[in-house]
Amino acid sequence: MWVASGFSDYECIDAKDGEKLERWGSYILRRPDPQVIWKSTKENDLWDKADAHYHRSSKGGGQWTFNSKLPEKWTVSYKVLRFYIKPMGFKHTGLFPEQAVNWDYIIDKLSKRKGQKKVLNLFAYTGGATVAAAYAGADVVHVDASKGMVTWAKENLHLSNLGNRFVRFIVDDCEKFVEREIRRGNKYDGIIMDPPSYGRGPNGEVWKLEDKLFDFVLKAKRLLSDEPAFFIINSYTTGLQPQVIKNILHMALDGGKAEAGEIGLPIASHKNLILPCGATGRWEIG
Repeated sequence: MWVASGFSDYECIDAKDGEKLERWGSYILRRPDPQVIWKSTKENDLWDKADAHYHRSSKGGGQWTFNSKLPEKWTVSYKVLRFYIKPMGFKHTGLFPEQAVNWDYIIDKLSKRKGQKKVLNLFAYTGGATVAAAYAGADVVHVDASKGMVTWAKENLHLSNLGNRFVRFIVDDCEKFVEREIRRGNKYDGIIMDPPSYGRGPNGEVWKLEDKLFDFVLKAKRLLSDEPAFFIINSYTTGLQPQVIKNILHMALDGGKAEAGEIGLPIASHKNLILPCGATGRWEIG
């Protein structure tokens, strides 16, 4: 498992009974997490002092209750990178801190390459990986079907003082964009994708992970340059094992080296506990 343990502005304080207690900068949030099926043996009075608590409804969805007056949005830092946080619908905050393990990987791989570096970030959300790649000196194409998320990603880039870096922000269906890039003959040194389990594009296009992922990777690999740095697949789909992602990378990409594993966060109140948060697969030339 890859564990994101260097995030000073974020902390998973505790986890029990289907919930996690987190510190985001100066604020404490309490959110549901389906992985947390254990009960805690330690008392922690911070559970009752959370600034905001997301309550899931038995009918689906849920809502936040606020015990303190929070700003509309606030900033957290990961090393030199900075991101806006705000409580949103369906428990989200706009950032997945466990992805710091991939930000570090992206920065490391790109920083070692000389000359121009081009990266394609698909299903790019609020741009954590985009900011990391731009910091490492890459030209980035950031694609997401949500206009609001693309706007947020632009704000994160400027917040990290990277507004002078070349990043193209595109609101589009990722599969259609890849098809157009193939026709245009464009190439990238790194490709990142974080596809949803299920979703719809701006024109109602249906995306279902188990039906689409392998063929989409085959399609996207046609955009790799002759000497690519990496191909990264993230997934939060329940039941999708890391080995499945590794198998897809091995079968879809020629040669090279693939690895995959869970990604997680340390739980501060329990020295030996890690909160599993999803799966990541990475491919690079061997």
